[in-house]
Amino acid sequence: MRRREFLFSVAAAGSIGLIGPARAANEKMIVYKDPNCGCCRAWAEAMKAAGFSVSTEEAVDLAALKGRYAIPAEMHGCHTAIVADYYVEGHVPLDAVTRLLAERPDIAGLAVPGMPEGSLGMGDHPRASYDVFAVNGDGSSTVYQTVRPKS
Repeated sequence: MRRREFLFSVAAAGSIGLIGPARAANEKMIVYKDPNCGCCRAWAEAMKAAGFSVSTEEAVDLAALKGRYAIPAEMHGCHTAIVADYYVEGHVPLDAVTRLLAERPDIAGLAVPGMPEGSLGMGDHPRASYDVFAVNGDGSSTVYQTVRPKS
């Protein structure tokens, strides 16, 4: 391979990593959270740092909000975000959100049930281990992404 071809291929490969942040910069996200929750605030700040246009709304009745979006009870997380007609329930990692927006699958949203230790907003620790679920409009779900300790 000639030097010029090599340099172009390196530049092209490097630009792929910029697609997620570039897409995020064009997306508005609203995060509904408990007014006293620090981990929700940390998650929203991480999304903002990644380039999303984030606004937060203190929600007194998160259960009613989750009901309005038909989020199954077993998928409930700490907070609920809405972006590009999807819900993002709980401590979903940034790479799963950017993948969702890049792929635009026919689902209602993503969910990380509960508050997994080490997840984004809960310490973002490399030893975290949990699943991210894709939730369909009928409430059924499948594993969308796994988060496992980095070796």
